[in-house]
Amino acid sequence: MRILHTSDWHIGRTFHGVDLLADQACALTAIAELVREQAVDVVVVAGDVYDRAIPSADAIVVCNNGFEAIRAAGAVIVATSGNHDSPARLGSAAAFAAAGGLHLRTRVAEIATPVVIDDVHGPVAFYGIPYLEPETTRAELEVPQAHSHAAVLGAAVGRIKADLADRSQPRSVVLAHAFVVGGEATGSERSISVGGVETVPQSVFDGIDYVALGHLHSPQTLTESVRYSGSPLPYSFGERSHRKAVWIADIGEHGLERVERHDLPVVRGLSQLRGTVDEILTDVRFTAAENHYISAVLTDSVRPVDAMRKVQVRFPHAIHVEWQRPEGNPELRYRERVHGRRDVEVARSFLADVCCEPSESEMAWVVKALAAAVSEEPVAVPLEETA
Repeated sequence: MRILHTSDWHIGRTFHGVDLLADQACALTAIAELVREQAVDVVVVAGDVYDRAIPSADAIVVCNNGFEAIRAAGAVIVATSGNHDSPARLGSAAAFAAAGGLHLRTRVAEIATPVVIDDVHGPVAFYGIPYLEPETTRAELEVPQAHSHAAVLGAAVGRIKADLADRSQPRSVVLAHAFVVGGEATGSERSISVGGVETVPQSVFDGIDYVALGHLHSPQTLTESVRYSGSPLPYSFGERSHRKAVWIADIGEHGLERVERHDLPVVRGLSQLRGTVDEILTDVRFTAAENHYISAVLTDSVRPVDAMRKVQVRFPHAIHVEWQRPEGNPELRYRERVHGRRDVEVARSFLADVCCEPSESEMAWVVKALAAAVSEEPVAVPLEETA
């Protein structure tokens, strides 16, 4: 049986305010084409199908079109919910969808009820573990003392292993949405920590033929049989060097035989540029990035006026612009600025910055005030001098 592992579609996500639905539709089309080219039997989606609990109507259309394209390409789909999804909404039509080859596993009660799909060697059991919030799932999992992800996920996998023990051919695939020890976050994931305890040990999955993980956004191999597929698109500029991919795993008669990485096409590149406005608009080094999503760091000595509009003349997909002084922000180096200077000099500079250059008589009062502060004795000010 050939399985394609993907996750973290985040349909409906925006990128610095830019709608990504068109890009996401292209990514799902690419996955469907890969299903057809590689004769994939089952596509597993390990959570965060949508980016929010209540997706927009347009996001639902894009997601449904993606599911339909994958089914038309010949694969059955097994999907579970992530921390961004609403399990109830995503799984609301699960029974009806299963009749069409889309199996949604979003409920704790269904964790040990696999989707069983046969190949020439017999059945393969697919178990979906949705994102498990310890405080809301520990009672249903019958571990009332559990307060960590490791505890509730361990209880869930325990149920799966008990079910597998009752089956004659326990070839198994588990989908889980969690932060497993050894994985590396990219920065675009939403934290799932509870009291600082969010990670889960890899050993909890021992004995499973293939574990399809979701939550982290870059493709990662924790062990030969435990992997993150990552998201199909980059969702932060920190991911601009990542090549997005899916895993295709072959399950043979006796379990996992091989896993291959298949890179997804780049829908639109990401680039971070640095320079003055004139440099960014004219430098030939930036030519290859003209159709990318752009984050520009401007280093003009004076803050440019209408900077985003100017940058978008050359880079129509510029979505983030910030200004940094070439010498850095002096306010952030205050200790350096005052090091070795007398208090009266620091006070004079302060007054000049916030108001104007102080007069000699004003500075005389500053000197008296500083002297009083040092001696901790109040200075008497004659009434006629303050009138």
